[in-house]
Amino acid sequence: MHNFKSTDRILITGGTGFIGSCLAQRCLQQTPLVTCIDAGDKKISSANVEYIRADVSDKENLRRAFGKRTFDYVFNLSGYIDHTPYFKGGRSLIETHFAGLMNLTDCLDRESLKGFVQIGSSDEYGSAPAPQREDMRERPISPYSFAKTAASHFMQMLSDTEGFPGTVLRFFLVYGPGQDEKRFLPQIIKACLNNEEFKTSEGRQLRDFCYIDDAAEAMTAAALTSGARGHIINIASGTPVSIREMVEKVMKSAGGGKPLWGFYPYRKGENMELYADISLAKKILGWSPQTGIEHGLKKTIEYYRGER
Repeated sequence: MHNFKSTDRILITGGTGFIGSCLAQRCLQQTPLVTCIDAGDKKISSANVEYIRADVSDKENLRRAFGKRTFDYVFNLSGYIDHTPYFKGGRSLIETHFAGLMNLTDCLDRESLKGFVQIGSSDEYGSAPAPQREDMRERPISPYSFAKTAASHFMQMLSDTEGFPGTVLRFFLVYGPGQDEKRFLPQIIKACLNNEEFKTSEGRQLRDFCYIDDAAEAMTAAALTSGARGHIINIASGTPVSIREMVEKVMKSAGGGKPLWGFYPYRKGENMELYADISLAKKILGWSPQTGIEHGLKKTIEYYRGER
């Protein structure tokens, strides 16, 4: 396990989100204070979290909000998954994810910075064949995935040419307790717990699910591993599972659920086989997933059962 020093100053953008809040709680086990940037009013229930209210897409607002603060490690999890097309409002996604990243790097005190972890997405691969590897050419199919791809290349450029301590972690499907209930897996779990009908596709897509605690450990490892600088690294289980199989696992564990298979068509341009080669994460970070799908699902379902 990788650990921060008690004196390390840590900044998490998007720190009140699903992944960010889990990372913050992990950091607080080792450091007395974590700073989070968030544009909303949601807060983590801890007195040891300092909040900066700022929109990363507004550079001057961000600079004023930072003041004279300096940080040793920064994790950028700002923005949300959104597949809105460019001509229907998708430009705002590019501004949030890519322009927001540039604003963040411009406003940070780089002299004190030891590590910067940018969170990417498996969507960057587009239609690339599985298992997806980091040396494949990206083929984004939406403004969101384009912005993430641009951010990945920006991080590599800064690292290669200006010594910026940046690493990109390209997450596949992260799941676990506390995920936004609008997301795929929480929706399925709640419907199955209530033995309700729910709409889904035929479910033939192969996907790669990574448990939240494993994702948090990967982020910590990336921040603290100097050999990770300038790299794009897949973070996933490395094991494909079909959406249909995942739904059936949830139904079995929850004891109910009535899927309407085929109600939703597959997304235009959707990659039917999206699962990762994680050999680079093992080699560079010394990281591998520790939570199997059965155990991870059980913990997740129990969380939502308690929320009813």
